[in-house]
Amino acid sequence: MNQPAIPLKPLSGALMGALFLLFGAQTASAAPDWSKVPKRDVIVAHVGVVPIEWIKKKSDHSGTTGLRKGETCVGCHEEKGSLNFDMARIGKDLEPKGMPKTTNFPVSVQAAYDKDQLYLRLSFKAPAETSGEKLDKDNEMKVSVMFAGDKEPLAAQVGCWETCHADARTMPGADDKKTKHVDNANLDGGIFYDLIQWRSGGGAAGAKVDGHVADTRVMEGGTALQAATGEKKGDTWTITFTRKLTGGKGDVALAEGKVVPIGIAVHNGYTGGRFHYVSLGYKLGIGADGDIKATKQ
Repeated sequence: MNQPAIPLKPLSGALMGALFLLFGAQTASAAPDWSKVPKRDVIVAHVGVVPIEWIKKKSDHSGTTGLRKGETCVGCHEEKGSLNFDMARIGKDLEPKGMPKTTNFPVSVQAAYDKDQLYLRLSFKAPAETSGEKLDKDNEMKVSVMFAGDKEPLAAQVGCWETCHADARTMPGADDKKTKHVDNANLDGGIFYDLIQWRSGGGAAGAKVDGHVADTRVMEGGTALQAATGEKKGDTWTITFTRKLTGGKGDVALAEGKVVPIGIAVHNGYTGGRFHYVSLGYKLGIGADGDIKATKQ
């Protein structure tokens, strides 16, 4: 015997609104179609004990004159997709612990954004050997990205190198408790770096860190980073960051049309401190011209 059809009551406005927010939010934060996002190779290199003080000292660094004229590290040292660093000199004079066999390698960087979020995807084949001392037993791999505050001096020229000082821990003769920092730091005044990081030791997808570098390095407190995931397939690592365009204190505010200096660092083989591969300073253009261009989704 057929049962009479039960009439469906229309959903209430409140319920419909809740469903829209739920599914709409999921749609807005959906990952980009990476096959449609351009790639830009960024070379990261092991640079030994080369702090910002060395870069600014003319007797050590011949590029100091160019910096004073407004030239960038990328403009001087990036040539045809590679770096013209004198790695033999770094190994001889600027790395007392000895250079790794692989002194540099490319990181493929992709960037996209929507009305709320920035997406970064980094892919690379890490060297089999470590880039220095194994100071982090919990994380085989760590990948960091730093965004410069709006008023950070020289950031557009040197990237995150302004956080690297001769007195920071793991530098020769330095205080083991002193971390990365910036001179004349001012979180409210835009003199700082926003730091996000992915760590491989945080379970299947790894762990995310959202902090900043001001008068000291703080590895927590940021609210912009929504997700950081990573995986290794064969010899290739792929790390993806999802970050709100705006956050709170210690988060650099991003927006469509803005260009922000960034830097990338890779700690492989359980290394820590200065024992990493690090990029020069690049400019990320969010719907704007830059070394790396974020594509609107």
